[in-house]
Amino acid sequence: MNYQGKTIWITGASSGIGEAFAKAFYKEGANLILSSRRKEALLEVKKSLGNDTSNVKIITLDLTETDSFPKKTKDALATFGQIDVLINNGGISQRSTVLESEMSTYRRLMEVNYFGAIGLTKEVLPHMVERQSGHIIVTSSVAGKIGTKFRSGYAASKHAVQGFFNSLRQEMYEHNVAVTLLCPGFIKTDISKNALTGDGSKFGRMGDAHKKAMTADEMVDKVMPKIKSKKEEIYVAGFKEGLAIWVQRISPTLLNKILKNQKVT
Repeated sequence: MNYQGKTIWITGASSGIGEAFAKAFYKEGANLILSSRRKEALLEVKKSLGNDTSNVKIITLDLTETDSFPKKTKDALATFGQIDVLINNGGISQRSTVLESEMSTYRRLMEVNYFGAIGLTKEVLPHMVERQSGHIIVTSSVAGKIGTKFRSGYAASKHAVQGFFNSLRQEMYEHNVAVTLLCPGFIKTDISKNALTGDGSKFGRMGDAHKKAMTADEMVDKVMPKIKSKKEEIYVAGFKEGLAIWVQRISPTLLNKILKNQKVT
């Protein structure tokens, strides 16, 4: 896949995996639309990409405000005339037990991680179907396959993402629109710092597993060849997480026995 002159719309582009994707696609010569709630952070990302950023545009976007998506999509299409790749990367995590988690926290996790992704996808899809060309990429998670302590709402949202986009893929084959689910394990980003606690406040610190994990840039370098080949599901995880996915397939009971004694912060 040659991305020269193609238009890539990335949500959650102000840091972490989204920022790393922006760097990678900028090097490929793509036109970029960068979105998140934080305009100043997006401007910093844009500035860091290179001297000539005439092919990089910013559209602020709050994934909980689905009513704004039609206009945001119209603005995105007007920017470069088309959208070739949509990367649904914006999301939030969780660090709280079920007993201490308020319903408002669960609703926010679903609004951002699930409804935000499917809402924006539904706005962009008609354009891709009309052109009979496009690629939808969604940052899911290993948590979309496996549930652990302190991640009930996060895992639920990612399981929902998996189900929706697996179904969408089946509908899009006839329209030549590819759907890729990206399932990372622990990546060294601020996702745990920004994770929601039971009352919806930020967790505020980096988890132990995240401190030792690969960086977002390293992760994106690993997955770009698979993105280019439009692989339908991509896993990028450490040994333990990869092993857990394998064990889940053959013996969920065994995995549960293993996980109940694991530290997962």
